[in-house]
Parts: sequence; C-alpha cells; structure tokens
Amino acid sequence: MSKVECLLCPKRCELVEGQRGDCKVRLNLEGKLKTLVYGKVCAAHIDPIEKKPLSHVLPSSRAFSIATAGCNLHCKFCQNWQISQREAEETENHDLSPEDVVNLARRNKCETIAYTYSEPIVFYEYMVDTARLAHQAGIRNVWVTAAFIEAKPLDELCNLIDAANIDLKSIRDEYYADICYGSLKPVQDAIVKAVKSGVWVELTNLIVPTLNDSDEDITDLCRWIVGNVGVDVPLHFSRFHPMYQLENLPATPVGTLIRAREIAVAESINYVYIGNVPGTEAGNTYCPNCKSLIIERQGYYVALNRVGQDGRCNLCGHKIPGIWK
Repeated sequence: MSKVECLLCPKRCELVEGQRGDCKVRLNLEGKLKTLVYGKVCAAHIDPIEKKPLSHVLPSSRAFSIATAGCNLHCKFCQNWQISQREAEETENHDLSPEDVVNLARRNKCETIAYTYSEPIVFYEYMVDTARLAHQAGIRNVWVTAAFIEAKPLDELCNLIDAANIDLKSIRDEYYADICYGSLKPVQDAIVKAVKSGVWVELTNLIVPTLNDSDEDITDLCRWIVGNVGVDVPLHFSRFHPMYQLENLPATPVGTLIRAREIAVAESINYVYIGNVPGTEAGNTYCPNCKSLIIERQGYYVALNRVGQDGRCNLCGHKIPGIWK
C-alpha cells in the first residue's frame, strides 16, 4: 500500500490510501497528497486590521479575511473550534478562487487580505496562490497563525507575506504538547525566520489561568523574545475566556494581564498590548522615545494617529517600526 508523507508541518503525517492527516483536510488519494479545502471558504469577512491583532500595520485599514476548515493543532481553548476542528464536509463552504478573493478585496477597498480564523497553514496552496495574485494587484498579505510549519514551505511563504500575527502560546514545550498537541521549537524557529526574512511580525500570547500565567512563564517568554527577535516586535497579551474544552477555567483576571504587561515592559519590550479587555489604555501605542500617546484605540476604532506615513512619531521624529503606508 502506497504511503504519502505530508511535509507541510512538523507532524509529517504518513498517510495510507484514503487516510487524512491530523489536520483533517489533507488526503492520500491514489498515492498523491491532495488538499480538500482549496477554494472552499467557510468564513469570509471584512475586518479592521486591528482585529488580527496588528497594531503597527496600516491603522484603520480593512482586511478581507478568509478561512477554510482544519488546523494542524488542537488547542483546548480554541475560540474557532467550530471550523478549525472540523473536516471540510462539516462546514458550510463557498467556492472562492484566488481571483475571486483578490477581486472581492479590491471591490471592498481592502488594503490587505488576511488568512486567518482557523489555521492558514492547512490551506497553504490556496493561500500561496491567492497571495501571489494579491501582490500583483497591489494588495498586501496578512498571516494570522500558530506558525507550526516546516522550514521549506515557510521559506516560500515569507516571500509573499507582508505581515503576520503569530501565536506564541507558551514558552514551555510541555504546554504545547498537553494543551495544543504540538511542540514549541518549530514555532520559535518560524518566528525567527519570519522576522529575519523581513516579514513584519507581531506576537500574541493568550494567558490561560493556572496553565501559563505565572510570573516565571511570562518572564521567560519575554526574555526569549528580546534575545531572539528584539525589543521592537510588538507583543499582545490576550485574555482567555472559558471556551471549547476549557470551560472549567475562569476568564483571565485583568490584573494578571496588567502584571504580564509590566513584566514585558521591565524586560525592555517597547510595544506591549492587552487584548480582549475593552477600555484599557494598554490598547494604545506609545512612543518609546518621547513616551507620548501616538495611536489611541477605542476597541478596534483608531481615535488618534500621530505616526506619519514615513513611520515616524509626529512629536519627536522617532522611527516607529511597522507598515504605515
């Protein structure tokens, strides 16, 4: 019986005829690896770029966001489990070719196309084809991902992706194994490679009570960031809400998120945000040089922007890293 090895992610599933990979959407069909979700979009929305979250990419712009079924991780807290943990036949899908996606983005005046919601790695071929067409049309590409991917497909992707929000779920490999059914090092390697390749990267860490919320966890995570990708990569601490297989846990206390931000700032990270908590000043951007408020956000709405298209603080001229025009 002919086996096929999938080389897309570190799980490297070896599939016999008719067998699907761990992601549920890649199949050995007659000795060849086939994707079951090419052009099969189960979610399509126009989002503010701030929702990704990306705080240093074209503030107030619109992202045409798409997803298919499937994921190569199985996080117990997944907020989109209804699509990420489903087979393609179990979701309500719409046929959208890469050309359709680019045309819809252009028609709706979206400056970016975001591959998001589930895990775009599992619809890799569709993402790559769409991203190429998007660049030809002058539209940027945004990747919202857990970055559990092998090096070779990531190399190709880094030539097409302009910005990424990457989930760094924990700095502990046992957390990845027990909570996400994955492993840490491939994610760390992907973050470093994306940054070195010139992709604009922002990181998100979902803080889950009792699982990754200790001062030691957060300090070690911040020190890894500073030591490997630098102090200017923005870090978003996100609030957990009881979800999916972790409904027994409480929502993250706001005080824990504030403490995490204090630790990150003390470790010299310049841009630290708190997500899923409305009304906090930690959603704003402050200039690390003059300490002034330069982007004020009210939820996903940008109320004030003092960063010029040249990427500099309008008050002191300090260079603010990101994509601004």
